[in-house]
Amino acid sequence: MKPGIGVGVMIIKENKILLGLRNPDKIKASSELQGQGTWTMPGGKVEFMEKLGDAAKRELEEETSLKATKVEFLCISDDMTETAHYVTVGFIVKEYSGEVKTMEPETILEWKWFDLNDLPTNLYKPSQKCIEKYKNGIIYE
Repeated sequence: MKPGIGVGVMIIKENKILLGLRNPDKIKASSELQGQGTWTMPGGKVEFMEKLGDAAKRELEEETSLKATKVEFLCISDDMTETAHYVTVGFIVKEYSGEVKTMEPETILEWKWFDLNDLPTNLYKPSQKCIEKYKNGIIYE
């Protein structure tokens, strides 16, 4: 079995980060990394022949309706469980348009803005790693 590649998209506005609550149902949460019932950044799997930045823009729009006009590389991490291994590439969105909408209500129940210094404790592990790297200025460790 080979690792998969995923993207995580960080959007920060006025020191707040956009996070979505994954469905607590394992199947509806749609995550091989077991993220049901956790808060996550927008993101998902990179498709065959898709550039990483394009995947970040696509996932952001598919999940939130926001259209990123500029994404920048932020970090990279290895995310592993007993049954899955993903290399997750984090991006930060500097410019976007639109209003946040819950586009996939079966998977993500709601989107909320959280203060970067007051985050929920039940963060999706790949998102948590990306946020910590952002706060500490780390790209990979």
